[in-house]
Amino acid sequence: MSRHRIYLAGPDVFRPDAAAHGRRLVALCAQHGFDAVFPLDESLPAGLPGPEAARRIYQANLAHIEACDAVVANLDFFRGPEPDSGTCFELGYAVARGKPVVAYLPEQGSFAERIRRRHPQAVREGLLDAAGWQLEEFGLPLNLMLAVPARIVVGDLGAALAVLRTTLAAPPGP
Repeated sequence: MSRHRIYLAGPDVFRPDAAAHGRRLVALCAQHGFDAVFPLDESLPAGLPGPEAARRIYQANLAHIEACDAVVANLDFFRGPEPDSGTCFELGYAVARGKPVVAYLPEQGSFAERIRRRHPQAVREGLLDAAGWQLEEFGLPLNLMLAVPARIVVGDLGAALAVLRTTLAAPPGP
């Protein structure tokens, strides 16, 4: 049986040690029986103008997702009380293409509870954010547009890979 190929979505590409971290993530995936793509594009020609580099990265990442069987997404908060917007797009793209998505978070709790715990300055009393806008509260750990289509796992990449293994082994649903 061939190994499943998975795309690793998440803000990990912005870490100061992104290349080394990506190699660790890919190695962990291999230990779990997956071939992984970590979308850090170190092959762009030097000197490309910003918009051209961005276009090439966008196209390459979509091609990677197309070539993979599933997506595993790090949806931890990034630069504030929301996941990385690029990761959210990749998750949506994968869902639209019919690919299974497993996402992981570091802690339990609803979206509003998680924001209150980790970003208390971003919220007021009740279900309002600091600007007076309503916080989404359906008891889900993230915005419903992420939490409904993705299988959300509390833990790390290893925990997500264990759930993905079970998800890919299950017969397709109705």
